Amino acid sequence: MKLSAIVVASTLLALGCGVCQQTAAQVAPSGVPAPTTAAAGTLAETGRDPAQFPAYVEQLKGQALAQGISQKTIDNAFANAHFVDRVIKADRNQPEKKITLDDYLKRVLPPAKIEQGRTLSLQYRPQLMRVTAQYGVPGRYIVALWGMESAFGKIQGHEDVISALATLAFEGRREAFFTQQLMAALQIVEQGHASSTQLKGSWAGAMGQCQFMPTSFLNYAADGDGDGRIDIWNNPDDVFASTANYLASEGWQRGIGWGREVTLPAGFGADSLGLKDSQARSVNEWQKQGVRRPDGSALPHSTLRSWVITPDDMQGRAFLVYDNFRTIMHWNRSYYFAIAVGMMADGIGQ
Repeated sequence: MKLSAIVVASTLLALGCGVCQQTAAQVAPSGVPAPTTAAAGTLAETGRDPAQFPAYVEQLKGQALAQGISQKTIDNAFANAHFVDRVIKADRNQPEKKITLDDYLKRVLPPAKIEQGRTLSLQYRPQLMRVTAQYGVPGRYIVALWGMESAFGKIQGHEDVISALATLAFEGRREAFFTQQLMAALQIVEQGHASSTQLKGSWAGAMGQCQFMPTSFLNYAADGDGDGRIDIWNNPDDVFASTANYLASEGWQRGIGWGREVTLPAGFGADSLGLKDSQARSVNEWQKQGVRRPDGSALPHSTLRSWVITPDDMQGRAFLVYDNFRTIMHWNRSYYFAIAVGMMADGIGQ
C-alpha cells in the first residue's frame, strides 16, 4: 500500500496519545502571532528565518492560484494565516517508543471508554447498519476508530489548519508533503465542504472526528446522510461513512475479524514474525508450528491467510492477525494502535 496522508499524521498522533492540544499564542501588535526565539532556533537546521514566513505565504498563494484555486478562496483562507511555532515544536519532539503494549492499552483503552463505545454503538445503530450494508465494514470497527482518533468526537484539535500546514511546509523538513496537504485543504474550502475558519484540527493538520489529513478527506470522505456536504467535524453520519469508505477502499474484507492473541512455542523463529506477504501462513499452518490460544488450546481450523506479530519483540505478547489488521495499519502504521482498535472493536461486540 502506498503511504497515505493520514498514515503519517495519525501515527504521530497515536504515539502522542491523542490530538495535540492548542496553547495560547504569542501575539504581536499587528494581531499576527509572532514566532518565539525558541521557534527561530528550531528552524536553524533549514536555514529559514520565521521573518521570511509572510513572503513564503505569498509563494503558497501563487501555487494555489496555479492549481486552479479561486482568488476568493485563497484570500479568505490566508486572511488570518500566521506562523505557529508550537506546531514545529510538536513536530520536532515526537516521543520515542518508551512504553510497552500493556502500558499503551491501559492508557488508551480504559474500561469506561469501551463501555462508552458500546453505548454509542447502540445509539447510532441505524446509521451504522446502513454504512455497514454499503461498505461492508462492521460498525464496531467504525466506532473503535472514532473512539481512538477523537474520543468519539470530543478531542479534534483547535489549530487553524491553514496556518499549521503553511508553517510546517515553511519549516522545510517535509515541505512537499505539507504543501500538498495545504493545497488539498484549499480544495476542501473551494468545494464548499467547510469554510477556511471551520478548518480546525491537530497541530499536524489532521481534521475532524476521524482525524483525516486533507488529502485523505478528498480521497475518502463520504456524504453519509445525502445532504450534499461532507462534515467530518459535526456530522456523525459523515464521520461513519468516511471511516468505512477509507477501510473499504484500502481492502477491508467482509466476514473476517482483525486477529487474536496467541502464545508461541519455544524456539519460534523471529524471522517468521512480521506482515510481509512472504511471512503469511494459513491459520492451520501456524497451528502445525505450535502457535496456540493464550490458554494453550488449539486455534480454530481455518485456511485464512494470517501473520504472527510481537509488538514488543519476542519478550512481549504475540498476536495472530489477518488481512483486516493490515488494512487498519494503512490508517495508522502502529502495531499498538491497530491492536487497540481491534481490541476495542471486540469489546464493543456486534
